Amino acid sequence: MSESALFRDVVRNRHSVRSFLPAPVADAVIRSVLEEAQLAPSNCNTQPWQVHIVSGAKLDVLSRRILADEEAGRHTPDFSFGTYPGVYGQRLKAQGAAYYQAIGVSREATEDRRTASLYNLKFFGAPHVALLFMPAVGDNVRVAGDVGMYGQTFLLSLTAHGLGGIPQTMLGYYADTIRGLLGIEPSMKMLFGISFGHPDKTSAANRYRIGKASIEENVIFHS
Repeated sequence: MSESALFRDVVRNRHSVRSFLPAPVADAVIRSVLEEAQLAPSNCNTQPWQVHIVSGAKLDVLSRRILADEEAGRHTPDFSFGTYPGVYGQRLKAQGAAYYQAIGVSREATEDRRTASLYNLKFFGAPHVALLFMPAVGDNVRVAGDVGMYGQTFLLSLTAHGLGGIPQTMLGYYADTIRGLLGIEPSMKMLFGISFGHPDKTSAANRYRIGKASIEENVIFHS
């Protein structure tokens, strides 16, 4: 099989995993993923990402603290969360509807939906989470773009290793609590996290797929 075909398979097989097996990933494999993610491009090779991998007992403590924050309505995001307009909002709603349908939660089951949403803060049962921080530079857009490219490379490497991950912007709502627990400087701003591990292939949450827009919807050719 050609290298391009291998890459095609990795890209097509990558999806957001929302249920994991509890078994941890071997340290050597995590290091391999990190080494590959480190090759991501960045503006002038600044590599402006700071990644914190949280596992084991520390991950359990982190989950309890951010769940307590959510219960108390205590949110400390470093970046604002706005409303997606037009077709972008429609795609967001379609993804949510497909996910809840896959796990058997109806639109009317308010409490069940709340429970499913809070599973985000239990890292979907993953044994590890990578928390992505960045320095504040200008309007932050260019640095955030670099961190996004790092995150995608990390996710593709997970897939190539037979693992799975899910980027979670929701974790950014608890930036102060996460910084406090992990001893991170306030100058480092949290963008998002990636929960990762071995996918639970028996879970209904991992058996559905959401379609992607056609190229024609997102790409404009000029000649």
